[in-house]
Amino acid sequence: MKIDTIEFELKNGKHAFLDSPALSDAPELLEYLYKTAGETEFVLRYPEECLMTLEQEERFITNVVQSDYDMMAVCKVDGRLAGNCHLMMNNRIKTRHRASVAIALYKEFWNLGIGTQMFELMIHVAKEKGIRQLELEFIEGNERGRALYEKMGFEIVSFKPNAIILKNGTVLKEYFMIKTL
Repeated sequence: MKIDTIEFELKNGKHAFLDSPALSDAPELLEYLYKTAGETEFVLRYPEECLMTLEQEERFITNVVQSDYDMMAVCKVDGRLAGNCHLMMNNRIKTRHRASVAIALYKEFWNLGIGTQMFELMIHVAKEKGIRQLELEFIEGNERGRALYEKMGFEIVSFKPNAIILKNGTVLKEYFMIKTL
């Protein structure tokens, strides 16, 4: 699904833009996947697991932009990729009232208001599409993420014990949150 460009001001006074990804964004998105996976333990993969080819990323972008059930937005600041968000809507009769959301930002862009803008966009699109419930998962210890999700109206409804095992052997829960629209 293609979205119209949204411009907004960051907490530091700079301007940011949310827009649908373009095929020309594919190389930068591949690098972004790799780097964000290494910046925090709260992404579900390690950098070495980011194995998509340029052709696969371009195919993914094409599919998302052409889909009626997927919406992805990239955020750019000063012409650079800062992060992205993804709204994945179910299309089966029994579950089409539900959608999953995901968000990630480069660490240097944390705490500038981008996450809030991304969630506002995903919530707006979900409501327009008739979605009644948004869902997300987050890893134990991600208190910054949890604070944002709660600010946006999500509530914890359950958790999976032993869902994540880090390389160092640390075992973490994964929490499941919903927001009713």
